[in-house]
Amino acid sequence: MRLFAGIAAAAVVIAACGGTAAAPSPSPTLAPTLAPTVAPTPTPTPTPANTFKAELKASNENPPITDAEATCAGTATVTFTATSAKFDVSITGCPASTAINIGHIHEGAAGVNGPVKIDSTLKAGDIALTAGAVTFSRTNTAADPALITAVMANPAGYYVNFHSTLHAGGVIRGQLTKG
Repeated sequence: MRLFAGIAAAAVVIAACGGTAAAPSPSPTLAPTLAPTVAPTPTPTPTPANTFKAELKASNENPPITDAEATCAGTATVTFTATSAKFDVSITGCPASTAINIGHIHEGAAGVNGPVKIDSTLKAGDIALTAGAVTFSRTNTAADPALITAVMANPAGYYVNFHSTLHAGGVIRGQLTKG
């Protein structure tokens, strides 16, 4: 009987130490696999292929402006679609008496005066400068698609020009560059 008791005790020890006598333990239940959560990527803001800029200066006019309005300057961003031209403009540094009346894109290289090609739609009395400055947007929704294509193909051959009451031929101007 002692032999049987010894065998039984050995079986208990083997089972306690992880031997083959132990009953298998159930495997844990796994949660269903879920796709990883991906945080949304912010939309990049690259410069679109149809955006152009111009640094507007009185000294770029032909002839250059030399009176009190010579202090006028600004920037223009022009964004094209197939049939429209949007002008985002900031003008600064002008005398308080300056009135900006019209603006458009002309065809012509730097220093060369040329014909109007795309109007900004700005008309006399549409804007008023405050402390010699103004920021505004205008969109020409009926721009000629052939002219838009020509400007986009050769921006350096075109300039943005804004005209004042004192300088009907233009007070600030800048060649278009890829934006």
